[in-house]
Amino acid sequence: MNQRSSVLSVVGARPQFVKAGAVSRALEEAGFEETLVHTGQHFDKEMSELFFTELDLHEPEVNLGISGGSHAAMTGRMLEALGAEFESRSPEMVIVYGDTNSTLAASLAAAKLHIPVAHVEAGLRSFNRQMPEEINRVLTDHMSTLLFCPTSDSVSNLANEGITQGVHHVGDVMYDTVLSVRELLQSRTPARVELGLEAQSYVIATVHRAENTDSRESLTRVFDHLRSYDQPVVLPLHPRTAAVCESWGVSTDGLTIVAPLGYLDMASLVADASVVVTDSGGLQKEAYFHQVPCVTMRGETEWVETVDAGWNRLWGTDYKSPRRAITEYGTGHASRQIIGIIKEFLTQAEGGSDPQR
Repeated sequence: MNQRSSVLSVVGARPQFVKAGAVSRALEEAGFEETLVHTGQHFDKEMSELFFTELDLHEPEVNLGISGGSHAAMTGRMLEALGAEFESRSPEMVIVYGDTNSTLAASLAAAKLHIPVAHVEAGLRSFNRQMPEEINRVLTDHMSTLLFCPTSDSVSNLANEGITQGVHHVGDVMYDTVLSVRELLQSRTPARVELGLEAQSYVIATVHRAENTDSRESLTRVFDHLRSYDQPVVLPLHPRTAAVCESWGVSTDGLTIVAPLGYLDMASLVADASVVVTDSGGLQKEAYFHQVPCVTMRGETEWVETVDAGWNRLWGTDYKSPRRAITEYGTGHASRQIIGIIKEFLTQAEGGSDPQR
């Protein structure tokens, strides 16, 4: 009787859908049984449902519908709900992505139940403990059994914290996804056309980090910066950012405000932009993947290689390196490497059985 190894993947936010799309395809190809659980952290159609369709990612078996509230409240509700899911489903491994509250809650719930955790995008550090994402990264890494690092710097960061077992430099799974949709993007009408924009004649921006949206002063500084560009600035407005703009009376005048976009439209706008301006981690890389320069509206970045290679700079600085290729991210096969390592780990854990036996 055939029995497939079972893994449970937890997602909750846009960047995780992009990463999970590539990994889930590789899991299916390798014969794994995957249960996809969506915490509900990003819940509207453009930031959730549409991504599953566009990335050919199967619909989650479970949507916990948990969003809103403080970091502590959200994480606590997720921890309780995910713990119940893990107990009822008994997966052989839990896969988590990135640095969100969903990531931390899933890792902690699994660790408490002695279920191995695989962390995709492990070892990243901004070294700013004021950022909730940094806390999530550090704690998740220290609870993980397998740590899949996108860069050699992330491997070094883990070693500096005493984590050397189960660490693998596999490259970046987001690059896998960019390569997989490149042909599809070329066959679609560019998203800029609907906005009446020419290629390389506009800026694409995103704003959502707490450090930029948690006070009227910081948010005003962000919008003043965006208005300083001499090209149209297209800003898909994150729901939380929109809410605080309205609450504090912060004007978005002078910017081209659009609703949150699906993955393909956003990728299309990034590919045709003259520059990307963002406080997102993932978009810094996506800009590089499309060979578009980036300005990061933060005082530091976990993606230091994008700065060192001249494709990214932190706002408020004039530092620019000559642009060069970044080899750290691999060749588009990170997902398959990850699945191969998971398969070997579970085979050894089961005493020599095969995930598809």
